[in-house]
Amino acid sequence: MGAGHAHAMYVHQHSLVHHLAPEVKIAAALAFTVVVVATPRERVAVFGAYAVIILALAVLSRIPALWLAKRCLIELPFVATALLLPFFAAGPKTTVLGMSLAVEGLWGGWNILIKGTLGVLIALTLAATTLPRDLLVGLDRLKAPQAITQIAMFMLRYLEVLADEARRMRIARLSRLDDPRFLWQVKGFATGLGSLFIRSYERGERVFLAMRSRGYTGRLPAALHAETLGSARQWAAGAIVPVLAAAILIIWGYA
Repeated sequence: MGAGHAHAMYVHQHSLVHHLAPEVKIAAALAFTVVVVATPRERVAVFGAYAVIILALAVLSRIPALWLAKRCLIELPFVATALLLPFFAAGPKTTVLGMSLAVEGLWGGWNILIKGTLGVLIALTLAATTLPRDLLVGLDRLKAPQAITQIAMFMLRYLEVLADEARRMRIARLSRLDDPRFLWQVKGFATGLGSLFIRSYERGERVFLAMRSRGYTGRLPAALHAETLGSARQWAAGAIVPVLAAAILIIWGYA
């Protein structure tokens, strides 16, 4: 479902990372994230080593640097929080560039900034090398709850349907010389949202009835369960990144 659609987060390339089984990449990304979170915030050099690992992985995956930079903007709210912490945290103060800042706030802001950035980068790398449908297949093979994978699968498909419905409604509205973009036209915009919700709900009911008439019993199609887990070679390749990060943490982080 939805496998034939293009996805903005996926970077189509032919690399070793792209060809790994999705469950291998999911497990590796999760393990790497756990290692990053477990790293003491004072170990600045260790975080630098993690960043080098992620950048090397991005190069190996042939992910454009500009693509990563643009999508990293999603963490701007966390960056703002990290920048404000030194001004409002209590405790001993220090002077930085002529400003009196809390030492604990500086460390707290650094902790949020670096761990959040590394987490976003590894998540973007996973998304760039794995189709959304394959991510859900990987979660299903890792025995994630069926309810979660099904809801995510349907959401992935029908977000596209919803966007297409909204686009057609907008074209119809513009063809009737109605373009609500100002505050005094908010009533028309709200009416359009209500109509979109009703039409989407009705379409969802029709799709569900069609699924039930074709034998849907509350589980994902059997094709998703047909393939086995990745090979031992793939699991060994996928383990390189989290194992290397864990080794760096043990040697440098707790030394």
